[in-house]
Amino acid sequence: MTRDITDKNLYLLLPSKVSLFAQIYVKEHGGSIIDAVKRFYHSNTYKDLEKESTKLWHYGPVALYEEYEERK
Repeated sequence: MTRDITDKNLYLLLPSKVSLFAQIYVKEHGGSIIDAVKRFYHSNTYKDLEKESTKLWHYGPVALYEEYEERK
């Protein structure tokens, strides 16, 4: 059994990363968790997070939030 992260299994890591990002976003900007999640799902940061080759999946929630803010 291989435990490598690939484009086929990366989706397993994303929900927790999105959830933690949303918590930071709400603390910084207000609003609801749902709105924060929607904003992130529609961002270029999330589109890149879905690709294993970008290695953004290595980022923790603070680094993802900072990346999101830089790309706005």
